[in-house]
Amino acid sequence: MNNRRLPLIILGIVGFIVFLALSSSLFYTVEAAERAVIFYPFGQGLDKDHVKTPGLHFKAPWNDAYIYRVNETNVEDKMDVLDKSGLSIHIDMSVRFYPLPEKIGYVHEKFTRDYVNILVFPEVRSTVRQVMGRYAAEEIYSTKRAEVELAITTETEEALGKNYVHATAVLIRSIELPEQIKGAIENKLQQEQEALAYQFRLDKERSEAERKRIAAEGESRANLIINNSLTNSLLKMRGIEATLELAKSPNTKVVVIGSSKDGLPMILGNN
Repeated sequence: MNNRRLPLIILGIVGFIVFLALSSSLFYTVEAAERAVIFYPFGQGLDKDHVKTPGLHFKAPWNDAYIYRVNETNVEDKMDVLDKSGLSIHIDMSVRFYPLPEKIGYVHEKFTRDYVNILVFPEVRSTVRQVMGRYAAEEIYSTKRAEVELAITTETEEALGKNYVHATAVLIRSIELPEQIKGAIENKLQQEQEALAYQFRLDKERSEAERKRIAAEGESRANLIINNSLTNSLLKMRGIEATLELAKSPNTKVVVIGSSKDGLPMILGNN
């Protein structure tokens, strides 16, 4: 009885060992930020339209699974470009991009796993050269850097999008100019800032002078109105009112006698 089972046991052990040896070819895992496409050498070839989503998957040992990361990736590059005047500029830039998950099969078919070097870098470099060739070095270095970055990103996205890769940003990390040109640009920018500061002080002084002029005119008008309203009759009436109020005070030590030359009462005190 035992002799009959022995071949089965041995066969089972051998089968288990073979299974373990082939398990890496039979099963594959797609992580959360990945997608996979399968190549069937004895069938339909590359199955571009059935992308494998995250999870554990089974395949025949003779089929190949190509796994791609589809989350946003950042790569850095350095290159020399020419501005619109032919001046050489050295730039250090960052590129953020990702392949469209549902189209990863088409990316693999056309560019293989090396699509970053075959597609992304060449398109980005070409776009950078075209865009920067429209601007002067001074504009790229200072006033229009954000505009240049936006133009590069927009045109890169258009170029890569045709091949199912989305460019989220192309950022200029640093710009290196010849020292002589860089010094001239920085000196010009400094002079412009000083001119703006001087103009600001002039505008401030003009505003203060205008404020004082308006205040003086207002005060002059007020005095004119007051002077025009001070008639002899009004002054006499105000004098009488003041005399009456003074007379009502219990501490008053004055004597009111007749009137002065201007018609107001003459007030005599202890002095």
